[in-house]
Amino acid sequence: MSALETRARQALARLGASTPDDGDLAARTPITGEVLGRVKTSTPDDVDAAISRAHASFRAWRSVPAPVRAAVVRRLGQLLTEHKSDLADLVTLEAGKISSEALGEVQEMIDICEFAVGISRQLYGKTMASERPGHRLSETWHPLGVVGVISAFNFPVAVWSWNTALALVCGDTVVWKPSEATPLTAVACDALLRRACVDVGADPAVHQLVQGSAAVGEQLVDDARVALLSATGSVRMGRAVAPRVAARFGKALLELGGNNGAIVTPSADLDLAVRGIVFAAAGTAGQRCTSLRRVIVHASIADDLVGRIADAYRQLPIGDPFDDSTLVGPLINRAAFEAMQTSLQQARADGATVVLGGDRVDVAGPDSYYVSPAIVRMASQTSVVREETFAPILYVLTYTTLDEAIELHNAVPQGLSSSIFTTDQREAERFLAADGSDCGIANVNIGTSGAEIGGAFGGEKETGGGRESGSDSWQAYMRRATNTINYSDQLPLAQGVNFG
Repeated sequence: MSALETRARQALARLGASTPDDGDLAARTPITGEVLGRVKTSTPDDVDAAISRAHASFRAWRSVPAPVRAAVVRRLGQLLTEHKSDLADLVTLEAGKISSEALGEVQEMIDICEFAVGISRQLYGKTMASERPGHRLSETWHPLGVVGVISAFNFPVAVWSWNTALALVCGDTVVWKPSEATPLTAVACDALLRRACVDVGADPAVHQLVQGSAAVGEQLVDDARVALLSATGSVRMGRAVAPRVAARFGKALLELGGNNGAIVTPSADLDLAVRGIVFAAAGTAGQRCTSLRRVIVHASIADDLVGRIADAYRQLPIGDPFDDSTLVGPLINRAAFEAMQTSLQQARADGATVVLGGDRVDVAGPDSYYVSPAIVRMASQTSVVREETFAPILYVLTYTTLDEAIELHNAVPQGLSSSIFTTDQREAERFLAADGSDCGIANVNIGTSGAEIGGAFGGEKETGGGRESGSDSWQAYMRRATNTINYSDQLPLAQGVNFG
């Protein structure tokens, strides 16, 4: 047994889960490409039974007072705190994140648990003025039903927690289909949540885990008992999911592609800009939905900025993500590497200059895929730039006026995260205005990645329009009812209608 497999087994054991060995779904680590365990794929009957259990549990769970429901989430947060390093190990093993980023992802889970516990006492409705005397008009929020969660490999645990923590305090139950690339982290999270339920006397059936290919997710998409389908993944996946959920009049919460841009103006603090750009573009090996893909820099400072970024890139340690000195770990698999190479070839065909990077780096043999982050100067925003490549490619374009920069920034199909680096307040405010960035996230003097849980997370256009995590995102997991209460002995009609 290899050291990595042993590490996975030990982490799972401490988390209260055993390593699956008898399944047909291989849990591979991108660190070396080796298999860590084998998980059973859920059959159609398994998925149907999981939805049935979640639906039956919902009928009782919805009537439990929200602050009482929050006890499960509070306990989950405590368990995550106790086992932070164990779960982070699994994130690194399965997703390839460097240790500090893996620990940060688990901390994000802890944070959303704290947030959700607070929200459990703030599921507020409104009281509105009625036009009729002796009447009160208000709204109430009620549990929605079964929430289906389909998550991606790059945030294998955080996105699940965003959905699950809020869904549970809102009175919903959850059926989770994780990425095929990260089945062990899912087994661990399910074990922790079941333990949390047992510890506080809640029904463990409020959460169900199903594993497998896209066909497993499709059952969640098509089953009318799944009231809300929350799916994180590619635009292509979203195009398939959205109409199928809509066809059965279900609700969909979609977090899809990002092709995130940063504008760098002549007034920018370039030292700060470089730090923000390098982390956003090269962190997580460019495999965040909020990773920086495009830098739109004023022509007068373009050469200086590119030179500074290139100098920083040359100093990025690439290697074993468990090594504390490493800043860039592996791509998830061979397909990700091949997609990166295809995009670089297309960029060259479009006349681009690859300033630096893009090469494969031999760290752990032929079954792992490490790359040097690439910087690519483009004369124009061609089709390859307008598409998201889930790899560390940073395209650099130039502009001469801020209007031109904003137009260039917005001229992509995606609309997730964005930023501007400037010390000019007018430029900053223009970027944040209605005719500025068209993204769901717009930042000033920080990069495009690293969102906090307090704000709603999501984007516009082909990013899907969904919002998860903070702010009022809890409303997606509930249904709204408008209530009119007549406390008089009269029955006036609205709009002055006289009937009899």
